Amino acid sequence: MGVLDGVRIVEMAGIGPAPFCAMLLADMGADVLRVDRLAASDLGVDTPTQLDLLNRSKRSVAVDLKSEQGLATVKQLVGSADVLIEGFRPGVMEKLGLGPEVCLQLNPRLVFGRMTGWGQNGPLSQTAGHDINYIAITGVLDAIGRRDQPPSIPLNLVGDFAGGSLYLAMGVLAAVIQARSSGHGQVVDAAIVDGVTNLLTMQRAFDQMKVWPQQRGRGFLSGGAPFYDVYETRDERFIAIGSVEPKFYRELITRLGLDGEALPGQNDQRGWDTLRERFAAVFRTRTRAQWCAVFEGSDACFAPVLDMDEAVSHPHNVARELFVEVQGVLNPQPAPRFSRTPSAISRPPAKAGADADEALADWGFTAERVAALRRDRVVG
Repeated sequence: MGVLDGVRIVEMAGIGPAPFCAMLLADMGADVLRVDRLAASDLGVDTPTQLDLLNRSKRSVAVDLKSEQGLATVKQLVGSADVLIEGFRPGVMEKLGLGPEVCLQLNPRLVFGRMTGWGQNGPLSQTAGHDINYIAITGVLDAIGRRDQPPSIPLNLVGDFAGGSLYLAMGVLAAVIQARSSGHGQVVDAAIVDGVTNLLTMQRAFDQMKVWPQQRGRGFLSGGAPFYDVYETRDERFIAIGSVEPKFYRELITRLGLDGEALPGQNDQRGWDTLRERFAAVFRTRTRAQWCAVFEGSDACFAPVLDMDEAVSHPHNVARELFVEVQGVLNPQPAPRFSRTPSAISRPPAKAGADADEALADWGFTAERVAALRRDRVVG
């Protein structure tokens, strides 16, 4: 049933970080009920429902949030929930009549999770933005990429999902634990700029130790060190090495066949360009598969650079069962793993409003009430 079995979560439907956070909690066994706009269930979406993976393991009810009955419906759900998750621009929930003050008065134990990019306050709080903007203003984007090249965009993993979803999930779970001991809920304000800045803690420490160069691509973990880099192979594929510690670096040198050469010292930065050129020349002499045969299973901190399709069939990923098919659709497995109460993908993504009868009944609505809501087109 999952480690969060018994935890009830109302998710106000949105995009990106908030739905991913709710998906993580749903995979862990929480009963996540997604409140979609009624128009979403009426009009449909271009993305096939079964491929909308951020909405797996959840149920959906579509509600007319502009009607008094619709507002009363969501308030009833909130009254029996442990958590509410929303990812709107600051002030939207308040305009709907579902702000924290209202919801916490209805349910004093409620954890009200808010997901934004810029935060609930500050000069930029009411402006639009995306992952690239949030990691730009926090100093993260400037640090990623090759020297003498523009910054590289790390998908939307660093901002939306690492600095956003994961921090909201951590905050919500911590607040649920506290609410169960104190009887009082609270607001969890998860802003992507906050989370990303926190993620940069180690680099901030290195910077103040004067061991982290401000110039992009020159740090030992940002592409400056030849022993922590990617290299092209003879077949125009790539491999990645991360031989930072001296014993792992010695393994790298041995397996490259460079034991007898007079090379610059590993940490002599004056010789890093020379080392990189030598490593690059050697790696270009064999294919990626041949280098896998040389390195895999060693302590040289080596891995082939796989595309997303190749990753599915890598032997280690297969052994770890990192992917699972649900009704013919490939899904990443839930993470992390629990020994006694394992997580699972409990159901495929639901079309907006598809679970109204079942979900509302489970959340305490009578059959007569549900029928009336449908008759009045409050619930789609």
